[in-house]
Amino acid sequence: MISETEKQWHYHDVKQEQGPFHLIGDVHGCLDELLALLRKLGYEVYFEHAQQRYAVIPPEGYKAIFLGDLTDRGPNSPEVLRLVMDMVAQGLAYCVTGNHDDKLYRLLLGHQVQVRHGLELTVAQLSAYDTAFRERVKAFFGSLPHHLILDEGRLVVAHAGLEERLHGRNSKGVRALCLYGPVNGDKDEKGLPVRLDWAADYCGKAIVVYGHTPVLSPRWRNNTINLDTGCVFGGRLTALSYPYQELTSVDALATYAEPARPFIQHPHPSHTS
Repeated sequence: MISETEKQWHYHDVKQEQGPFHLIGDVHGCLDELLALLRKLGYEVYFEHAQQRYAVIPPEGYKAIFLGDLTDRGPNSPEVLRLVMDMVAQGLAYCVTGNHDDKLYRLLLGHQVQVRHGLELTVAQLSAYDTAFRERVKAFFGSLPHHLILDEGRLVVAHAGLEERLHGRNSKGVRALCLYGPVNGDKDEKGLPVRLDWAADYCGKAIVVYGHTPVLSPRWRNNTINLDTGCVFGGRLTALSYPYQELTSVDALATYAEPARPFIQHPHPSHTS
C-alpha cells in the first residue's frame, strides 16, 4: 500500500488529456485575484453557501491547471484551497504540488517544520476552519503529483520546472527538483539558496510550464515559460491558454508581502492581455 508521503513521489501521466487548458501561476492565497482571473478567462464561479462549496462552469472544453503554491503570504489561503479542491473534485482542474503546499502538508501530518515565509499566516487563517476542512486539505495535498505529463507528452507541468531527462521519472530527487528547482549548494547574501537557471539549457521537445521564481513578465525561453508573476508581492496573476500560447493576467489588488529577492526581469518580456 502506498503511503501518503509516497503518493507525492509520483508524477501523473495524463497524456490523453489534450486540452485546451488554462495554466495558472502561483496564487499564494490571493483569492480575489484568482476569481477575477478565472472570470476574465470565461469561467463562471458561484459559492453555494448551503453546501459550503464553489460551483464552477468553465469555458467550453477547458480545464484549469494550477502550478502549485496555492497558499501562504496572501489574505485568504483557505478559500483558495477550497476553490481549487472543488474544481479538481468536479473534474475541471489539475494541480501539482508546490514547495509552500508541501510545507503546509508536512505540518498537517504532524511533522516539525519552520513556520515562516507566510506559513504562519496560513496557519492562523486555517484556525478558523473546522477539523474536517483541515483533513480535506491534508488529503488533497497528499494526492497531488510532483509533475504532470499531458497532450501525448507535448506538455509538462511542474512547480519549479523540470529538465527533459527527468520527465516521467519518480524519485525523491526528482520530486525535490519539481518543488524547489536546482540549486548549487551556495547561499546568497540573504541566506537563501542560489537557484540555477535550468531553463537556459533546456532543449526538450515538450513545453514546460512552471512558476516558483517571480518574474516581472512571462517570456518563452527554450520551450519553457514561467508564469509566476508575483501576485502576492503586488505583481500580477497570470494564466497561459494552451495550446494557443495566449497570456492573460490580472493585477494584484494590493502588495500583501515583500519578496525575499528581486523579481527576475527578462530583456524582452512578453505582453499579456
